[in-house]
Amino acid sequence: MSPSTEHGRPEPEPTTLPANRDGRPVSDRGDTVCVIGAGASGLTAVKNLTEHGFGVDCYERETGVGGGWNWRHDRSPVYASTHLISSRPFTQFPDFPMPDSWPDYPHHSQLLSYFERYADHFDLRRHIWFGTEVVRVEPVDGDRWDVTTRSTGGYGPERTSRYAAVLVANGHNWSPKLPRYEGLEEFRGEVMHASSYKDPAQLRGKRVLVVGAGNTGCDLAVEAAQQASRCWHSTRRGYWYAPKYVLGRPADQVNDALLALRVPLRLRQWLYHCTLRLTVGDLTRFGLPKPDHRVYETHPIANSQLVYYVGHGEITPVPELARFHPGGVTLTDGREIDPELVVFATGYLPRFEFLDPGVLGDADGSGRPRLWLHAFPPGHPTLAVVGLLQPDSGLFTLAHWQSVLFARSLRLRREQPQRAAAFASRAAAGAGERYAGKVKDSSRHWFEVGHVDYLRAVQRALDELEGK
Repeated sequence: MSPSTEHGRPEPEPTTLPANRDGRPVSDRGDTVCVIGAGASGLTAVKNLTEHGFGVDCYERETGVGGGWNWRHDRSPVYASTHLISSRPFTQFPDFPMPDSWPDYPHHSQLLSYFERYADHFDLRRHIWFGTEVVRVEPVDGDRWDVTTRSTGGYGPERTSRYAAVLVANGHNWSPKLPRYEGLEEFRGEVMHASSYKDPAQLRGKRVLVVGAGNTGCDLAVEAAQQASRCWHSTRRGYWYAPKYVLGRPADQVNDALLALRVPLRLRQWLYHCTLRLTVGDLTRFGLPKPDHRVYETHPIANSQLVYYVGHGEITPVPELARFHPGGVTLTDGREIDPELVVFATGYLPRFEFLDPGVLGDADGSGRPRLWLHAFPPGHPTLAVVGLLQPDSGLFTLAHWQSVLFARSLRLRREQPQRAAAFASRAAAGAGERYAGKVKDSSRHWFEVGHVDYLRAVQRALDELEGK
């Protein structure tokens, strides 16, 4: 087995080290860096590491690039109508713009073609081992890492290789977060997580209950309004619903202009409320719950159609679920509803099954790594996580600069070890810092960042590396 070589040259033969603790031989990959995942974050990591002079082995469990944006992949959360919720200029990689002819909010098929062209343009496929999953990553010999892999699905023998550094880019939208309710096992209707939803035919003609008020939950409620015989939408709390266009421009572009002008948060909140009053007014009159937080304390839901369909009676807002019973659902306000299909759009949980949680600073096993810049774990300067962010913009630019920072920190270890050690101490001291204002403490919101504040923090770190 070797990396894809259709566009490149054969890899050199690795040196064999003494067997590891399991008795398995270990292949020494020298100064090569291991990248886990060939989605958006993994691809930009491979590109930036190679540009900084590092050899790279990238392991991708699927048979193509694109990660979650590749609808052919088993773990992809993409469904037929998925589009970006951040506009094109705020989503694209900074060194590989999307075509000007594309719409403001491209379709998922366009995103996949974008990643494929990105991989081909920068000749990345020759570094990628497709159909290979990472089983285990263990620190050894100071700051080096043993990475154990096997063919996806568990077929064939495991193989262990030793790397100078590891960059984790396995994504955080693939492991469904499922709620628990009394009586759910006895419910006679159909139940699915949003990750299993792919096509409107799954909703057509049915009485559908959508649970969850994130962007996916709102999108699926809108689809159910168009396809189902009836749609209920259950939310635990109130949210702020942002139109996708403001003043004729994508809303994130207008907001970014205010951020660039350093408009104070209180003033931006006031402007947002004025915009809502001039457009949709008080959402509680539609039966939607009043938000229990100020705007920008969580990222607003980008959806222009939810309020439209609520206002037309095609979506019925309902509160949290109390319990299930064989024939239906009891709500917390005592009402009974009788859905045929329940769709839990309740999000995903970041998972790093191949790493001991303590390595990422998750000492209590809570599933929340303690990382500097949401990327660098304390005490492990040759390990980074890229893409573990929920920004108020697109993710790709942030992942690009995360991987640039990691590549430059690794290069500094080669060239100026003492300065690199000082930088590693800074990373350890900054673990757990936040790069957003006041946000809700939940599994969905804890890794939210404001993209302007975050990019400024990354720039300060890059300046530190360069001694500025």
